[in-house]
Amino acid sequence: MLIGVRMRKKLQLNRWTSALLLTGLTASCAGMGAPKLSTAEPKVELSSLWIEPADLASRDFFDGPRGTAPVEGARYEVISVDSKGYSGGYDVRDANGAKWSVKLGKEAQTEVTVSRILWGLGFHQPPVYLVHDWQAAGVAVDQTKLHPARFRQNAEDAKVVGDWSWYENQFVGSAPFQGLLVVNLMLNNWDWKTSNNKIYDLPRATSGPTRVYVVRDLGASLGRTSFPSLLRWTPLRGAPQGSRNDVDGFAEQGFIKEIDGDQVRFHYNGIHQNLVETIRVQDVVWASRLMSRVSDEQWHDAFRAGGFPPGEQQRYIEKLKAKIREGLALAGPA
Repeated sequence: MLIGVRMRKKLQLNRWTSALLLTGLTASCAGMGAPKLSTAEPKVELSSLWIEPADLASRDFFDGPRGTAPVEGARYEVISVDSKGYSGGYDVRDANGAKWSVKLGKEAQTEVTVSRILWGLGFHQPPVYLVHDWQAAGVAVDQTKLHPARFRQNAEDAKVVGDWSWYENQFVGSAPFQGLLVVNLMLNNWDWKTSNNKIYDLPRATSGPTRVYVVRDLGASLGRTSFPSLLRWTPLRGAPQGSRNDVDGFAEQGFIKEIDGDQVRFHYNGIHQNLVETIRVQDVVWASRLMSRVSDEQWHDAFRAGGFPPGEQQRYIEKLKAKIREGLALAGPA
């Protein structure tokens, strides 16, 4: 994989990483896992990560990317139970034989909303939906605890073929990649594990790339970031680094702390400081200009898709727009 000069300088192994390497526990480090694709992988086009959304003004932030939505109120056959991670879930099959990945809990809402926003801005996303009423068949479960749920279809024409790392990829240093970092900071998505980033092959694509790089499993967003003292000694990737679906925490946390030359310092408290330190003024301006093109109606549609009530929608949107204004101000007078 190719890696930018700035990133190479920032990714020097510190003492705790070295200790983990010596004990064979590197896989536990947050976001530091090596990508699964071969280093012989040919350089891919930037369109595999981001495509300029020329139609952004008309994009439907409620329905999102084209897909077949799951049926509300239907019964779904449970294939397997997913007990990993913060949120429980299931793999299920609907009456037509389509398979779905289901996530429960408070992350269901944030994942749908953040996915809509990333897709609207031109980053690739699979279709995801919030389902308010469904029944699980084939397992003994309290049906009242199934709602709401995030449904993501495991489509035959969109195969996951690997993971990709924030630290080593073909896009490092490009405006869209750096802008993607900024957008994630604006949305307070702090769960930057390599396993959350998926590479999809789209063999039936009639236009655009046939391989895309996706930031997935976005539920750990729309709260605040934090750095629990435990992480200073055992910085494991599964350790929580903030809240999720927490409008009070989101509204209270700042965005830009200070400017040091062309480097931007953020009110970010997670473990990926080396990555965040690569962000420059032009990266924040790029992302802010892109996000400023989203209309009030589209912002509300994205939060409606996640099932947020009107009052919370407004608070989230006001905070996001304040962050965008901070970013735009870095460009200086017009």
